[in-house]
Amino acid sequence: MEKCQTVAVLGASCKPERYSNRAVRMLKEHGHRVIPVHPKLDTLEGLPVSHHLEDIHEPVDTLSVYVGPERLMELIESIVKLKPGRVILNPGTHSEAIEKRLAEAGIPYLEACTLVMLTTRQF
Repeated sequence: MEKCQTVAVLGASCKPERYSNRAVRMLKEHGHRVIPVHPKLDTLEGLPVSHHLEDIHEPVDTLSVYVGPERLMELIESIVKLKPGRVILNPGTHSEAIEKRLAEAGIPYLEACTLVMLTTRQF
């Protein structure tokens, strides 16, 4: 089993069929500390939800992103301020501008799927 990490899931959804919800559940199953991030939810899968990245006051090993590039550009400086150990840009979330800003900030990132990484033990 991989080392237990603190993982923030940006764009977490309360809809069980959504990949971001499945990621929250699967991360929990793999023993990670999960911080769902959603502006309106208070709890998700039994976990307290942070409404904004700025509400997280602990080190984050991985930020798993599930919001589109347009919305993500509005949040990029909050991500830089959070200084996660790495960012996973799940399918449909990356853009060159986002990758450039993460690189400038020295934050490692990868275009990958959190669910696949967990399933194949590459997380």
